[in-house]
Amino acid sequence: MRRLVVALDGPGSSGKSSVGAAAALAVGYRFCDTGLLYRAVTWLAEARGVPVDDPEGLVALVAAVDLAPDERGRLARVVVDGTDHTADVRSPAVDAAVSAVSAVWEVRAALLERQRELAATGGMVMAGRDIGTVVLPGADLKIYLDASVDERARRRAEERGVDPGGPDGQAITEALRRRDHLDATRAVAPLSVALDARIITTDGNQFEDTISAVVGAIRDVEARLADEAGGTPG
Repeated sequence: MRRLVVALDGPGSSGKSSVGAAAALAVGYRFCDTGLLYRAVTWLAEARGVPVDDPEGLVALVAAVDLAPDERGRLARVVVDGTDHTADVRSPAVDAAVSAVSAVWEVRAALLERQRELAATGGMVMAGRDIGTVVLPGADLKIYLDASVDERARRRAEERGVDPGGPDGQAITEALRRRDHLDATRAVAPLSVALDARIITTDGNQFEDTISAVVGAIRDVEARLADEAGGTPG
């Protein structure tokens, strides 16, 4: 059975990383959250004082950034110059700046081939905002995870241990609204739904429900391709 290349897109805090990682584990695939690459470049730019209007400087940082497998084999650890900085790239400062860095086309071009190389051998669930539309337009399966901004803000607030209805929670909501606008309106690789994507709306879903929906979609395509090839999925 041919192992699929799965593109998993969606807006910030829609569950791409957690759902994608769990679904990949369930079907025996690798998982890559490409947003970590952009977060790593953003963090490194701030750490080294490289401004967002210096595309050459930003591109020069790409070579120092790498993704490494965690204990489950997921490409979920950020390594910069040999040191693990996974926790650093999840900071509010990176949250605020990553859209601007992601909009620099030179940075996207520098990371594009690296992402494609990771998926080239199949058996990969790759999550991001432009995977099905730009990075892997020929993916075997494209899934778009969607959720309302209020639902996504609630999840992020709970992850950070803050009251969703309090000032910190409201700040998270507004930050997500700004990020959505920037992602959807940027000139290069804007966030959009691929025409052939399966849309899974996760508002009100239990975590396990969304995982099951993604796993089911993967198994459906595996079965269809096996049937077309005259075999049976294993």
